[in-house]
Amino acid sequence: MLPHDGRSWWCGPLAVRAALMTPAGLLILAALVLPLGYLLRVSFLPSGEVVGHASGLSFQNYLRIFGDPFYRLVLRETLETGVLVTLLTLALGFPLGHSLARQRGNKRVWRTGLVLLPLTVSLVVNVFGWLVILGNLGLVNQILAYTGLADAPLKLLYSRTAVTVVLTQIALPFQVLSVMSVVANIDPSLEEASANLRASRPKTFFTVILPLAWPGIVAGSTLVFMLTVTAFVTPQLVGGVRTHMIGPIIYEQMIVVLDWPFGAALAVVLLLMSLGTLLLGHATLRRRRAKI
Repeated sequence: MLPHDGRSWWCGPLAVRAALMTPAGLLILAALVLPLGYLLRVSFLPSGEVVGHASGLSFQNYLRIFGDPFYRLVLRETLETGVLVTLLTLALGFPLGHSLARQRGNKRVWRTGLVLLPLTVSLVVNVFGWLVILGNLGLVNQILAYTGLADAPLKLLYSRTAVTVVLTQIALPFQVLSVMSVVANIDPSLEEASANLRASRPKTFFTVILPLAWPGIVAGSTLVFMLTVTAFVTPQLVGGVRTHMIGPIIYEQMIVVLDWPFGAALAVVLLLMSLGTLLLGHATLRRRRAKI
């Protein structure tokens, strides 16, 4: 028998921890677990049925997603856009993040503030700003017309290129911050030691900086990819009907077509894509740690 210390079980450390975790657990259950469970259940209802009156179990929606060439195209373009935006933000964000991490004093504060400035503006406002810049009468076309580089306005909007550019600008701060937070913890003397050993800058980058900054690269790239594939506002306003991404398609099925089961199935596929990205990033970091 366990020794009795004169106190009831409900006032012990385990009970205290359980009591402290209960509010957060109930919030997660009500705001996340139950809605996702309901979404999963709706995704297995027959397509086109009214959710409140439908019953049964059907894989029709998932077979339609992976069997219809149009929805396969949507999935492919969504993944391609996610990978492209991730690579662009990495190419632009790593040098900037490394530079900010090596700055000191007011220079670092002001430059970091400039990187964070787009995050202080609403996403919708940011996108509408790009509509003004890339429109037929926007800033870019006005500059081209004034300099004589274009006789007629260029159609810069409503294309995958425009969506990629805008998503890259929106996601870039997250990549920069992820890289900067890791590089700031790398001792600068390691780079100096590599230079003293006559290593070139590319060799120092690939043998010293890149391995140590790998956790920040994986974290930033994972976050950027997830933000890109789940984007809705940017593809809807900047891409138009010519850009096929899964976010606007889910909105169309839920709000316009009112086919909740099929929209729920698309949402579940999108959720699995995001979870797969997280698991892939985690596995990459684990393999990296095992090699060290």
